Amino acid sequence: MLTLEEKQNLAKVRFEHSMQCLKTSQILVDADDYKCAANRSYYALFHSMRAVLAFDGYDVKKHSAVISKFRLLYIKTGVFDSKLSNYITEMFEMRNDSDYDDFYLLSKEDVENQINNAKEFLNAIKLYLLNKGVILSE
Repeated sequence: MLTLEEKQNLAKVRFEHSMQCLKTSQILVDADDYKCAANRSYYALFHSMRAVLAFDGYDVKKHSAVISKFRLLYIKTGVFDSKLSNYITEMFEMRNDSDYDDFYLLSKEDVENQINNAKEFLNAIKLYLLNKGVILSE
């Protein structure tokens, strides 16, 4: 069992990883690499969900388990707005299609929209973690 300080540190590390993924997604879209940008923006969500779960004592790694547990504990209970669930679905599908479908095409607009949704998602996560006493880097 992790101490409160260990949970806070783990949540911080995971959230900072999510912020790095978001930053990388913007760099990639600016370089016209839309498939990789979609991948990184999805992973920004994934790691931010894992940050919240870690703080609350859950540690799952499979994408489906992370998404399921996050929706069950935080979206269905109203902790986070239900539109965040839509963002998860859209980004997961876009990431899968762009990673595994050789002929999948993304527009710059699609990816920029996804990045904006990821920013909104991460801002909600950031507020949650700050309210829980997790000290995040600026």
